[in-house]
Amino acid sequence: MTRALAFEVLRYLILVTAIAVALVPILWMASMAFKPIPEWQATGAALTWIPKAPTLDNFRYIFGTNSNELIATLDRTAVKPILASFLAAGLGTVIAMTAGTSAAYGLSRFGSGSNLPLALVQLRLFPPMAVMTPVMIMWAFLNFTDTWWGLALVYGIVTLPFAFWLMKTFFDDMPKEIEEAALVEGCSRARVFWRITLPMMRAPLASAALFVFILNWSDYLIALLLTTREWVTIPVYMASLSSSMTGQLYGAKAALGLIAAVPPVVLGVLIQKHLVRGLTFGALKQ
Repeated sequence: MTRALAFEVLRYLILVTAIAVALVPILWMASMAFKPIPEWQATGAALTWIPKAPTLDNFRYIFGTNSNELIATLDRTAVKPILASFLAAGLGTVIAMTAGTSAAYGLSRFGSGSNLPLALVQLRLFPPMAVMTPVMIMWAFLNFTDTWWGLALVYGIVTLPFAFWLMKTFFDDMPKEIEEAALVEGCSRARVFWRITLPMMRAPLASAALFVFILNWSDYLIALLLTTREWVTIPVYMASLSSSMTGQLYGAKAALGLIAAVPPVVLGVLIQKHLVRGLTFGALKQ
């Protein structure tokens, strides 16, 4: 075996091992979601990877259609938390991407020497609890607490630096000559941005939007502090799944976790072509 072949084999072994390690918690969650109560309450040698008696009771339970006597009845189902997560994460992503893209384009083309990029980064330097304390007071005064739009607004502000820096990098890598040629032909700056620049940035926009959406979708701390009952999100609702009779409802949590993993995966598959182009945008720039 040549050294090059041995290196390739070793590289693939490392890659397969890394993928296997990353998939272990996901596969365990998927297995737990279909286990009945006795199996996900088991310990030690009784634990198994494959459910002995697969069931959909965990999914029925979180949607309020399972009357299992071993678990107390839920006072609320997972329907509204799922809706709250979609609304808050979706609108928060729109806010962050709209403001971040606009700011990134302006600073990339006209803001050389500006300190605004570093100022935006400072939004992420403070400890979350130090930032959220005044936000909670302001949101309570404005009656924005326990509302999906109030949560979405905070999500948009918090993820704005990520959207800004990602898009600024992409705009910096885009050749300015294309825009300059359109300006010479008589296009206005606004028309150049909407008709030329944004269509060329579809791939970077898709990859940045997915990243921001995942940050908003998986948030726990902000949703915990700004929601109480009506508009709690999936992570907050999942943390509340417990019973005085059985303790932590691991099967129900696994079922909800499996459902929560679907939207980011589906979005990633739908924009896969743009995602690959976006992640490699500007990689061959000399």
